[in-house]
Amino acid sequence: MNGIVIIDKPQEWTSQDVTARLRRVFNTRRIGHGGTLDPMATGVLPVFVGRATRGVEFFEHAEKAYETVLRLGLTTDTEDVFGNTLTEQEVHISEEEFLNVLSKFRGKIQQIPPMYSALKVNGQKLCDLARKGKEIERQPREIEIFELTCLEFTGKTARLRVRCSKGTYIRTLCKDIGEALGCGGCMEALRRVQAGEYTIAEAVPLQELLETTEPENYLRGVDTMFRNYPEVRLTPNQEKRCRNGNSFSRNLPDGTYRAYSQSGEFLMLAKVENGIMSTVKSFFDV
Repeated sequence: MNGIVIIDKPQEWTSQDVTARLRRVFNTRRIGHGGTLDPMATGVLPVFVGRATRGVEFFEHAEKAYETVLRLGLTTDTEDVFGNTLTEQEVHISEEEFLNVLSKFRGKIQQIPPMYSALKVNGQKLCDLARKGKEIERQPREIEIFELTCLEFTGKTARLRVRCSKGTYIRTLCKDIGEALGCGGCMEALRRVQAGEYTIAEAVPLQELLETTEPENYLRGVDTMFRNYPEVRLTPNQEKRCRNGNSFSRNLPDGTYRAYSQSGEFLMLAKVENGIMSTVKSFFDV
């Protein structure tokens, strides 16, 4: 079986837990996922099965969208409510003050990765060092927040929608917003509602997939992750050249395309430059 299944990851499961379980469901070792979610987080987790794992690399830079709850007045060592409390105080922030601060976090900003993360420094995961009580200096990294919207404000918590670039830590964003307000803050809940082209409306609860006797019905073609690119059909001769890894002439504007055979098989993600089509990544049966 080959394809992509969009999982609604439940809380307390790691992304690796999900892929390990689905190896048995789909009876294959060739499985990967698109974008790690913390165990406390829920939501969209694309899982690539079989030959579709060739598409995982394209998902690394995909935009992600989240809904998160920011708890104001509380800071912890993990930057979420599950960590050890560092500070706690009363909050006296108006909604107007809160909304004004959000403007500082839109666009390209610098963010220091949290110690409780899988990021490696000198071959060691930061989270492993943090569990040993160690903290090391981390360099800030540039990320981009494309959208930051307040969906609900209670005075003590705020529900936010965040659309961001790869490498963004929502926990750290919550902490930084709390610091900017002067009261501190941390993340209370996190749900990924979109990853690349896939939305939460397309996601299947993990338990539903584990209970089905026809898991193949939940797989979608790997070409769906490229559905924002235009589709082209290749002639039999062009298909032959494609399968041999050769480029060929194609009178199309420069850009990226989904290339299919005459029978409708997805062959490759292709690029056209100066009237020449070449392979970015092939996905056909060998």
